[in-house]
Amino acid sequence: MRELAERIREALQSFRRDKGWIHEQHVQVCRVPAPTFLEQKRAEWMQAQLAGLGWEAQIDRAGNVVAHLRGEAAGPFVALTAHLDTVLAPRTPEEIYVAEDGRLNGPGVSDNGAGLAALLAIAKVFPACVALRGTSRSLLLVANVGEEGEGNLSGMRFLCRQPPFGSRIQTFVVVDGPSTDHITCQALASRRFEVTFTGPGGHSWSDYGVGNPVHALGRAIALFADTPAVLDGTPRSSFNVGVIEGGMSVNSIPSSALAKVDIRSESAARIEEAVAALQAAVERARDVENERVTAPRGAPGGRITAKLKEIGARPGGKLAEDAPLLEALRAVDAHLGIRAQVDCASTDANVPLSMGLPAVSIGAGGQGGGAHTTGEWFHAEGRELGLQRILLTLGLLLTGDRMANGRTA
Repeated sequence: MRELAERIREALQSFRRDKGWIHEQHVQVCRVPAPTFLEQKRAEWMQAQLAGLGWEAQIDRAGNVVAHLRGEAAGPFVALTAHLDTVLAPRTPEEIYVAEDGRLNGPGVSDNGAGLAALLAIAKVFPACVALRGTSRSLLLVANVGEEGEGNLSGMRFLCRQPPFGSRIQTFVVVDGPSTDHITCQALASRRFEVTFTGPGGHSWSDYGVGNPVHALGRAIALFADTPAVLDGTPRSSFNVGVIEGGMSVNSIPSSALAKVDIRSESAARIEEAVAALQAAVERARDVENERVTAPRGAPGGRITAKLKEIGARPGGKLAEDAPLLEALRAVDAHLGIRAQVDCASTDANVPLSMGLPAVSIGAGGQGGGAHTTGEWFHAEGRELGLQRILLTLGLLLTGDRMANGRTA
């Protein structure tokens, strides 16, 4: 047992020795743009890096990079995943840079450059970690597409439901963003909608009096925002109008206007109530605008129409308090002196949790902020602890009591 514990300590110390290499991989992966739906170049880059580290890596039909060690393709698997896509993407490689204070700056460096760098760090050390490799389970590394925005968790949905790996993955550890302060084990459900108003359009003077889709859209947003009975209080809920489009020029009546709305809640019933409130707000805004219509000179009608279209839905779910996965993470945190809080959030773990499969989402270590903005940043202080946490957790999940006994010997 003492020899086993020594091997484990040696593996954990490798992250300190490799910190320069890990940092360089982090910079390089972030310099490959990967906005949602356009992740292919970053996927190809990740595939090449994993193959160079001795893994059998392939890109599946969804665009996910999936890798396993040679001779371990049959499973069952514990999957370590990190999403490839970012909300914003660098326009040039120089937008990803290291500042004098050591911070890595640029779009996507924390969410989810940190997760992808962690995936590569584990990929480098794991093949030599005989003490951490299981006999009944194998490790599957996944860099998946479609986590952000309208990607609607497409990569994870494919991974969980389609061959060859869908039925072979027993446990999911999702690495998303920096830090070690949380364990996301409850999936925050959400639904997303596109609201569209359309009308005849026209000249702002000569066609004045026709229905204006932008006016109706603004009214719909205001009406929906003023429904606190639906969205305030507990269980916690939220909404966000994240996109507004419409119009051609200041002196043209728009022929269409569009908004995209995100609704989230810890309660499925509250989501349904919020969706009903959104539908009512859209219909009321349409009716009010049409009541204001006066027939323009030389043109009949002038009324507008409205459409509410669902563009995404993330399922909810929750990991049981006594789940072996959660117990393993808590044991590792206790060993490393990490104080983490369980929380509820929307991540790739939503999909397996909704299917009754054990899954958590955790950070990759380090510090970061400004996610989904041009001011996003990451600092590597604390990264080593996050990587040790991931590796030890994987070891417990893959080897069970054999490693636990060695760790405490």
